[in-house]
Order: sequence, then structure tokens, then C-alpha cells
Amino acid sequence: MFEDFWGNRHVIQSLEQMVRQERLAQTLLFSGPEGVGKATLARRLGARLLGRGALIEQDDLSLPHNLETVAAREKLPADKRNDDPLTFASHPDFVTFAPDGPLRQISIQQTRLLKERAQFLPHKGSRRIFLIDHVDRANDQAANSLLKTLEEPPDHLVVIMTAENAYDLLPTIRSRAVPFHFAPLAPEEMERFVSARGLDRPERRIALAAGSPGLAVSIDLDAYDKRRDAMLALLKVAAGLAPFGAWVPVSEAIGRSKSEKLGLYLKVLYELLRDLLLLHEGTGEIRNRDIRPELEALAGKLRFAWIRRAVAKVDEIAQLVRRNIQKTIALDSLIVELRAA
Repeated sequence: MFEDFWGNRHVIQSLEQMVRQERLAQTLLFSGPEGVGKATLARRLGARLLGRGALIEQDDLSLPHNLETVAAREKLPADKRNDDPLTFASHPDFVTFAPDGPLRQISIQQTRLLKERAQFLPHKGSRRIFLIDHVDRANDQAANSLLKTLEEPPDHLVVIMTAENAYDLLPTIRSRAVPFHFAPLAPEEMERFVSARGLDRPERRIALAAGSPGLAVSIDLDAYDKRRDAMLALLKVAAGLAPFGAWVPVSEAIGRSKSEKLGLYLKVLYELLRDLLLLHEGTGEIRNRDIRPELEALAGKLRFAWIRRAVAKVDEIAQLVRRNIQKTIALDSLIVELRAA
């Protein structure tokens, strides 16, 4: 039923049984790591129920034309985005609501539009499907508005929500959805996937994707390496192993890059800290295997308490990302606090 979908057979089998027995729940919650296939499976389910799967696949948010649409909307004034809430609907009965604006949130305007369109009858057949991608990015107003739709959905509507962490949602929203957790793919599954797709530098992609096929496909390794070089410089300066002057040109380069979001640097920083912790404790497989000697040397000079504090400080910055905090200020402040530690 779900062709060319990799991993998470337990989810596929459960959905197949629901469809076969005509007992598909009206609200589904797909949770799991980024890139593991949650939205992909939602579209495949839509194709199974509605047909014309090629149209639905045009709304894949990772496709270049959709990425351009989302990026262009970041530059619009808030009132223009509010007047025209972001949706993708190449298929008339499959609508995708995606995070919008500079803070990449599901907005109250989108959930109000969802509530309005939920009442529209299908153009063809007996169902309409709404995909709310990254529903965990809905602000409080949007979440409460969405809840009103989920409490009494019309008979023809199926709502599929995706989230990295289901517990970031309101308990009242979780309680109205049938949950499906997506696990990372096993290494052997990733090897088969990368081979089938003919991806370049397969070993690095597998290591960095951590079981998420979507990340294995989408990661720009050259861009990742530039961010990693910058975050390695940050860690060395923050640990007092390099002078603060070594960070200045790196910080200036980051500040000049308008397209590089702070969140992208924080993801790389988290991965480096994870690897340093594993090397410090002598357990587990690191992700940045190509620079293992450099990371081993750095880990040998750090204390466990320092690594733990660094993770906590990065957590604090991550909480501020959606408030559009300035990149260089956030990273400079991180270095100052960790050097003091």
C-alpha cells in the first residue's frame, strides 16, 4: 500500500489494517525524529485514500519550489502573511499546513483557516485530508483554535499531525489523536536506503542522519562542514583552549551570512557536544567520525561537568530561537559564559 517507504513497518501495518477494516481514525499523530518519514507517510496515506498521488507529492516541503515559497514568505510583513495563511494544496482534497514566517510557526490564522475549510465537502469521494506538519510549532492561540476543530471534526475530515516530540503538544490535543511513533531506521536499513538512492558519500550521510532517511537525502555536506568548523572553533575558545581572538573572524563570517539560521548552527553544536560526551565517557558511536582524532583530543581536555553545562546553555539559546534572537550575540554570549565556567 505504501510503496518506496523505508522503515517503521509497525506503523505501516497498523495503518493498513485501519484502512482495510474501514476504521481509520479521524485524527492521527505521527511523532518521531526529523526526517524519519512522518510527512512522507501522511502523503502516501493520502494517495491511498484519495488517489492522484503525484499531485499530493508536489506538496512535499523538501522540494525546491516549496522551500522557495516558505523562504520568500519570511520576508513578507506579518499583516500580509496573516491575510494569506500558508497552505499547500496541489490536490483539492489534501491540504498541508506548514510552519510559516521567520519563526517557522503554525499560526492562529492558519488554524482558523483550517477550521473554516474543514466544513467544505470533498471535491471527489468521501474524504478530505489535512496534514499539519510540525504541529508542535503551533503557538498557544493556534493550538487552542486547532483543538476546537479536533473536538468535533466533520465526518469527511481526516487530520494528520506530525511532531518531533508528542509531549510538546497540549494534552487535550494528544488525547484526541491516535498516536504513532516513528523510530530511526536501523543501520542496515539506512545502508540499503542510501544505496538504493545512489547518494554520494554514503558513510558520512548515514552517520549524520542518525537513522533518518530524509536527512540522509537532504543534508548539504559542504554547508554542514562549514558550520561544523565554526562550532568547533566556538567550543575550543569557550573551553579556553584557544584565544577569544580566534573566534572573532568566525563570528563575523556567521553574521554576514543572512541565509544561515541560528538553529542550523545549534543542531551542529548539539551533535559535536554529543560526540564529545561519548568520547569522554568511552561509549557509543559518534556521528562526526571523519574528524574523530580531533574530537578525541578535545574530549580529553574537557571535564564532564563542562560538557553538561555547555549542553544546558545551548538548550537555553534554543528556547530563544523562535524569538528571532541575533546569531552572533547568542553565540558570543555562550562563549563568554562557558569561559567563565
